[in-house]
Amino acid sequence: MRPVLILQHEPAQGPGYLLQCLREHGLDVELLRPDLGDRPPAYAGDFSGLVLLGSDHSVQDHLPWIARERLLLADALRLGRPVLGHCFGAQQLARTLGAPVHRNPRPDIGWRELWITPAARHLFDGQDRLLSFNWHHDSFQMPPGATRTLFGVHNLNKGFALGPHLGLQSHLEVTDPGLRAWCAQGRAELAQCHGPTVQTEQEILADLPERLARLRRAARAVYHHWIGHLDRRPVFVRPRAA
Repeated sequence: MRPVLILQHEPAQGPGYLLQCLREHGLDVELLRPDLGDRPPAYAGDFSGLVLLGSDHSVQDHLPWIARERLLLADALRLGRPVLGHCFGAQQLARTLGAPVHRNPRPDIGWRELWITPAARHLFDGQDRLLSFNWHHDSFQMPPGATRTLFGVHNLNKGFALGPHLGLQSHLEVTDPGLRAWCAQGRAELAQCHGPTVQTEQEILADLPERLARLRRAARAVYHHWIGHLDRRPVFVRPRAA
């Protein structure tokens, strides 16, 4: 069957726990780094689904690879290939669907309790709250026709669903090594950001086993739901003429 295409944009923001879930389902994965020069394909039909991960960049940045990603997203939407966006990836998806993306008054960095809307609780194993990890400066508006899945105290739009497509303004994919690497990479940013919406590195890394266990329960449910929508039709290779 067709592989799942993952677009990663930062060394410390890899697919993490999502990759484990994909492998549990026996799915092949192709991973590209557009920020390092990998060119996103123009045709989404070669993949069963598309995943976009986080980035230190903004969707407002005028970079060729960001524009090319949106062309690929538009093709995935046209073909009905399921899209899963995390943070920057969710903003890319929202913008491709016609929703504005704007700068927040304050960055949102650290662990947050989010509320799961009644319409989305089936995605999160029936839970009504989600302990999520966040690191973002921008937020999206709700795309036309989408259903809000998550909301928080500091950000109303923390997640949406539209058919098989999911946008998450948070990180469900994080792992212990990944978070430690991310904090190390982002120490200068953490030193400059202060206020009620920003946690320190020590606060972020506190009680990680318990926090990640809670996060993984919700992440597993969401990921397995999204995986269930993937195009699993086999790829037939036309035999060459003798």
